Amino acid sequence: MDKGFSSYKDYKDKYTRLVELEREEEMRRHLDEIKNLHPKEREFRGRAILNMRGRDQGKGLGGRHIIKFVRVKGGQLPDTEISIGDQVMISKNKPLDPNNPEATVIEKTNYSISVSFNSKPPKMVYGKGLRIDLYVNDITFQRMLESIEYFENEKSRIQDILIGNASPIFNEITEPQIHNNNLNSSQISAVKKSLEAKDLFLVHGPPGTGKTTTLIEVIEQHIDRGHKVLATGDSNVAVDNLVDFLTSKNRKVVRAGHPARVTETLRQHTLDFLVEDKEKYQKAQELRTKANKLNEKQKDYPCSTGRWRRGLSNDAIKDLAKKGNGSRGIPPKKMKQIAKWIELQEQINLIIEKAKKFENEAVDELIQETDVVCTTNSTAGSDLLENEDFDVVVIDEATQSTEPSCLIPMKHGHKVILAGDHKQLPPTILNQEAKKNGLEETLFERMLEVHGTQIKQMLNIQYRMNTEIMSFPNTHFYGGDLKAADEVKNHKLKPSVFKESTDELIKNICDFKKGITFVDTKGNFRENTPKSSTSKENPEEAKIVKNIVDRILDKGINPENIGIISPYDAQIDLLKNKIDVSGLEVKTVDGFQGREKDAIILSLVRSNQNRDIGFLTDFRRLNVSLTRARKKLIIIGDGDTLGIDRTYNELMNYIAENGNYLNISI
Repeated sequence: MDKGFSSYKDYKDKYTRLVELEREEEMRRHLDEIKNLHPKEREFRGRAILNMRGRDQGKGLGGRHIIKFVRVKGGQLPDTEISIGDQVMISKNKPLDPNNPEATVIEKTNYSISVSFNSKPPKMVYGKGLRIDLYVNDITFQRMLESIEYFENEKSRIQDILIGNASPIFNEITEPQIHNNNLNSSQISAVKKSLEAKDLFLVHGPPGTGKTTTLIEVIEQHIDRGHKVLATGDSNVAVDNLVDFLTSKNRKVVRAGHPARVTETLRQHTLDFLVEDKEKYQKAQELRTKANKLNEKQKDYPCSTGRWRRGLSNDAIKDLAKKGNGSRGIPPKKMKQIAKWIELQEQINLIIEKAKKFENEAVDELIQETDVVCTTNSTAGSDLLENEDFDVVVIDEATQSTEPSCLIPMKHGHKVILAGDHKQLPPTILNQEAKKNGLEETLFERMLEVHGTQIKQMLNIQYRMNTEIMSFPNTHFYGGDLKAADEVKNHKLKPSVFKESTDELIKNICDFKKGITFVDTKGNFRENTPKSSTSKENPEEAKIVKNIVDRILDKGINPENIGIISPYDAQIDLLKNKIDVSGLEVKTVDGFQGREKDAIILSLVRSNQNRDIGFLTDFRRLNVSLTRARKKLIIIGDGDTLGIDRTYNELMNYIAENGNYLNISI
């Protein structure tokens, strides 16, 4: 199917509508929960904190106002999902009031939570009995819409490539001098093609193929050629990963974005930290201090609003005060006081405007001195980067980002390099209409369909899985093009403790000689749906997982080398309650994308008479599930239910022939 457009207007109309649908859905879900749940229930679920009071903590970069919230009666905060970097809403009595202020969490302790406001917050945030709610970040949606609008007015090759009216151009170059001598031939080819690309190039990195390592070389090669680079990713974790690699190569890096969302060890590379050394930034802070003093002085005079304004303009008030006159029930003395308030406000406005100018100049100086700016897609649309122009934009996790999200950083550059794997999980889309109409399909995928595979390079040597684990996903998702590197193709888990299990089944499941094991529950253990949930759990499967974990730990395997995953949130909750081992990770499949462990235990959950496997038919999720393990993969599922699907049937047949297939009988 042709995924091009007849005009940019058609493109704009489509994606504007899809973004609006998703924005409305996300806001609706938050507001519905706030509306329908008792405040204490929302607090119990970890999405609100009640009975708080605020304390002023001064200001940060850009005049951000910092407020610390603590319990009214002291004491520890409840367990909460609200964490550093989240957008929250502050309210008192009326949590659904659209005028409630929003803020970003910048610090969290057992006893307090500190937030940052972009502008001066209302007085209510200093009161008691306040409520803090996890809330949607509308800024990201606004930046998407602004970026869609931008490309309508920016007549460029990128616009033509987006709608399919032009094809990406490649110009041959001589072989580059590679910095990293450990790169394989497909990685080197990707680096070279990225340099040959004039406007667009895709790096396809299947699991364990060294996508990030390749991207770092791509960025370094462009820096060597004098290009300024903007490197982005959908998540803060991905961006911090890029910063970590680049700083280890002694490249000059600025990490743009809210410091609260940056890993602690990388704070020294943030724009907020680095800009403090700039003389112009220091001048800006002096000016803001001066403005704050004038703000305090202003409190001695009546504010020129409401009953003290009476429809008069600022100039009219100042003119009357100069003449010593009053007007419309405002006595002359009061008029002079109001005029003084206005004069102070005008001084404050001029000072703040000058401070912002100095801050922007300091930021611009810093960016001009750096090799690469790293930030999330969304933050690339912030005011701090508004006027910055880059030669190259590199977008990691491009297959986890919606197309409008990728447009945000793209508007800053002349050439775009997208990296990701469209065979793994796509972006999470909440609105079903938006999902059905194409918001889930990424720019990476659409460009492949419009322009063909010649615009990409697939990395084909993987350094994670042994051959037994790799073979099935390789055949079914990557056309058999992947090869296991020599150093991993035969690696297996090695026990350090040789204690035999008395349970023969568990002993066989935990046989490390085979890289992959399937435990068939044969319909004996049925799924169920917990109360107040649409998710699924399988308690008997969870018991088997616990027994397997205990056995693997008995063999001396470090808990930090073990991961437990399941497609269902309810099963993860159940497993976390049953298994409490420090260092051992229990997460959904989605939460494990981009991660790896020596041993992975996968609980597939579904087991029912109707042989309904639900969203297990999302084979990208299956691909992620099967490619997290390095040395040992143990899958637990009901072969009777799963076998209704051809792909799962082929997976079970593959394991029966090449791995360890075991039946549970009761």
